Amino acid sequence: MAETAIAVYPSPRARVQAMKEYHPPLGCRDALRLDFNENALACSPKVREVLAGISAGSLTRYPEREPVEAIVAAHLGLAPQQVALTNGVDEAIHVLFETFLEAGDELLLPVPTYTMYEVYASATDARVVAVQAANDLRFPFERMLAAITPRTKIVAIANPNSPSGSMATRDQLLEIARRAPHALVLVDEAYFHFCGETVVDLIGTIPNLIVARTFSKAYGLAGLRIGLLAGPVELMRWVRRVLSPYSVNSLALACLPPALEDTVYLDWYVGEVNAGRAEFEAALDAAGVRHWPSRANFVLADIGPRHREFTHLMREAGVLVRDRSSDPGCDGRVRITIGTREQMRQAAAALNETLAVLRAGTEAQ
Repeated sequence: MAETAIAVYPSPRARVQAMKEYHPPLGCRDALRLDFNENALACSPKVREVLAGISAGSLTRYPEREPVEAIVAAHLGLAPQQVALTNGVDEAIHVLFETFLEAGDELLLPVPTYTMYEVYASATDARVVAVQAANDLRFPFERMLAAITPRTKIVAIANPNSPSGSMATRDQLLEIARRAPHALVLVDEAYFHFCGETVVDLIGTIPNLIVARTFSKAYGLAGLRIGLLAGPVELMRWVRRVLSPYSVNSLALACLPPALEDTVYLDWYVGEVNAGRAEFEAALDAAGVRHWPSRANFVLADIGPRHREFTHLMREAGVLVRDRSSDPGCDGRVRITIGTREQMRQAAAALNETLAVLRAGTEAQ
């Protein structure tokens, strides 16, 4: 009888073994999806026309990102050499950190914020320095300035921030860049369209400023995975050295130009979200639920100790929301994506129904 071979696998790097894990709750999503800050409706009709016309033969060729990068650069008022398209903003963050973070370096983060900054930084030998926001969740500007050291290599700021929806002002961002000339200041503008404030016009004039954007939110292209980094030519040259040449697929590259061109659809959807946000915030006020002012396509609500039950009951009512209680300083808080006005009226009805069930349970105890 043959002996059973014992499999021996090589160990991953110690840094990988220590990495923080991220498991998005993507299962059982057959409901109104207000849990991932996606476009809650659809992409542009012009994008669907392009998708319908893509031939099978076109999928046999490797994607070419440079022509589309030139289109995107022109759209942003930048030179093509200042823009790199990426596989979603996640790859943009990952590549930037892999390009610049070394042992002894520090990544400076205001928290709570987007989880993947810490995840990707933990794959490097840099140290994450987290600056906790106060209970109002405003951008902790003075604390960020105080946390800058000679070892600060990257300052990452989501603007608007997730999950809070708060913003750093343009002057605050410029002051951080001035106080940390030895560091890169990454401004992640994933939710730019819902607030209209940007620093992309400063690319090249502020030598340590880099901006990230995604086309997963307002444009509704989350399934195609496309984002970008924009920065000074000298810095982007090193980023391109690390960036995979074929990480952005041909379908995404084909769909991005018509998405950019269809400003009528984009403006309509952004208007719907901003109006839906105002209506939903009013519904939260009427229900007596504390929430934080948001400039993005989501609202953070303070549900309290029954946040898990609230999330479960909202799912049963046909609306998915995201429990953010594990984020620093967010115990009991739930993030709710904002869709169209019609969708948010459905969400408000589910909210009131869920709160009534919770309150009835409390009274019965």
